[in-house]
Amino acid sequence: MLLSSLREQVLHANREIARRGLAPHTFGNASGIDRSGHEPLVVIKPSGVVYGALTPADLVVTDLDGKIVEGSLRPSSDLDTHTCLYREFPQIGGIVHTHSEFATSWAQAGRPIPCLGTTHADYFHGPVPVTEPLTAEEVAEAYVRNTGVVIVRRFKSEGLDPIAVPGVLVAGHAPFAWGQSAAEAVETADVLEYIARLAFRSVLLGASDSGIPAYVSEHHFQRKHGPKATYGQR
Repeated sequence: MLLSSLREQVLHANREIARRGLAPHTFGNASGIDRSGHEPLVVIKPSGVVYGALTPADLVVTDLDGKIVEGSLRPSSDLDTHTCLYREFPQIGGIVHTHSEFATSWAQAGRPIPCLGTTHADYFHGPVPVTEPLTAEEVAEAYVRNTGVVIVRRFKSEGLDPIAVPGVLVAGHAPFAWGQSAAEAVETADVLEYIARLAFRSVLLGASDSGIPAYVSEHHFQRKHGPKATYGQR
């Protein structure tokens, strides 16, 4: 069985989506990529399989063109979005797509999540961006692949670093989050849902979209992720 270690990591990540309540039913999915070989390979959840029933052998291995390398089940219907992001963001090693309640609400409203507090600033360098809606032509041509295209377009148009901004809201759809591993991607998805919930409630209480002062958010992000970070242990 190919990539047994990565399969275990991706299996755990998919189970965590369910355990943490980040996607009801079988709505979400997690994947991981192995870039160590001659050809990068992706391990992803099969389409429509209940999280609790998954085994390592159920996971599907594909190349970056979406061609199945190993697996008897159909891969996630979001595969082409995952492979697009892996191609365009070579720094990332895992992707999680959820339909978590509050992050999806911001996505459905077509609104970025403003940085309203230091909890947000600890994890995202600026607002959580939202994509443009897909055009009718993009949906008809290749909906899933073009979902990845509009994500990449947003990041390139704003000069965003996918490591400093490890997630996005797809307008009218739901969030995608990522990290250097599948486990890190789940953590990002969980944090994204938490800050989406905080922001929703803060806006209800009258918070301005302008958020906290930039010098405060910058200080918090840099103390955790900057070259002189002081958060955590060495």
